[in-house]
Amino acid sequence: MERLWSPWRHRYVTRDERTPEACVFCTTDTPEAQALTLHRGRLAYVILNLYPYNGGHAMVVPHRHVATFAGLDDAELLEVARLTRLTEMALGEVYTPQGLNVGVNLGRSAGAGIADHLHVHLVPRWTGDTNFMPVIGEVRVLPESLDTTATRLRPVLARLVADAGLSP
Repeated sequence: MERLWSPWRHRYVTRDERTPEACVFCTTDTPEAQALTLHRGRLAYVILNLYPYNGGHAMVVPHRHVATFAGLDDAELLEVARLTRLTEMALGEVYTPQGLNVGVNLGRSAGAGIADHLHVHLVPRWTGDTNFMPVIGEVRVLPESLDTTATRLRPVLARLVADAGLSP
């Protein structure tokens, strides 16, 4: 039997959900968060998902701790939307996926792992990327490390942000 090791997930799967933690999207000054951050804008930022569904899984997050789109002001909403578009473009250029899931889960019952801080998921997809491993084995196989993903995406996203006039 083969084993796939993902020790970085241990902290996530063993956390006590009854104990409130500091918001991971608000504490972006940690070395771990900085390593995952692809772009920091004035009102929002782009970060890699620490527990990705697929290689390249990124998120667009407003700086302000707000749970819904209704809670965003117009400027925040516009920056989140523009960064979502630019992240879509960067993922397309770097990974050439056959598809892309873009989504938001508002509230825990809707599937939000972090329900109190809005974040937009962008997940590159390819035909056949969901195979028996996650379905039967409850294991995801990711072909690239997060630091490699960040290294590949950062310069492309930086160019796209600059071209769009969104530099902070």
